[in-house]
Order: sequence, then structure tokens, then C-alpha cells
Amino acid sequence: MFALSGKRVLAAAMLSAAFATGAAAHHGWSWAEADQIELRGVIQQISMGGPHPTLDVATVDDGVWRVELGNPRQTERSGFVEGVAKPGDQVTALGNRSQDRNEKRLKAVRITIGEKRYDIYPERIQTN
Repeated sequence: MFALSGKRVLAAAMLSAAFATGAAAHHGWSWAEADQIELRGVIQQISMGGPHPTLDVATVDDGVWRVELGNPRQTERSGFVEGVAKPGDQVTALGNRSQDRNEKRLKAVRITIGEKRYDIYPERIQTN
């Protein structure tokens, strides 16, 4: 067995707390508005890595937006997997935008590529 010094235990505890706090802040929805918007544009870039796959979407009127999907497994369960979309494809993202109006960021609950819909968070989709 090995023993940690008091300073090392304290440092490890602080590091664990920092990671836990960052993960909770990142994975929550508190940064997003309650109302949902539809964002239409062209995919410029796709990242399927963690912690959340993302799309960079160029819109006609409002520049490039970062669209966050669910965690990789959740996104995969929706059917949105590597190869179903590529840069240059038209996309419609339904989701909750950042409360910070200077930040062009959207947490998508649904992505539509062509005629195919991918419900990332089906329980959060608001219908009118």
C-alpha cells in the first residue's frame, strides 16, 4: 500500500471537486433559454468527439453558430452517427440557445438533415 501525504490528499480532493463542478456546469441546461428556436444553415464542420459532438453551422443572416448535440452515446442512439452528414449539407437544428446573446451557441434537441430527423433529446422537444 502506499500512503499519500496530507498535501497530496488535499490536492487530489480539490482536483476531483474541480472536475465534478466543471462536469455539472457543462452538462446542465441552466446556460440555455427555456424557449426553443429553429436554426437553419449549412454545416461547416462536424466533431463527433466528447464530451458532446458539435456542428458549426453557417447561417445566412447571423454568421456561424456552435450547435451542441447530446453526449456521444446519446447522439449515436438518435441515429446521428459519423457519415450521416458532412460539411456542405443543409441542416435545421431545433434547440435552446444560450442566454448570453453574444454567444452563438445552441443545445440541439433535434437535428434534421434533408428529410431525416434525429431526435437527440426527444423528451425535451417542445411542440406548438
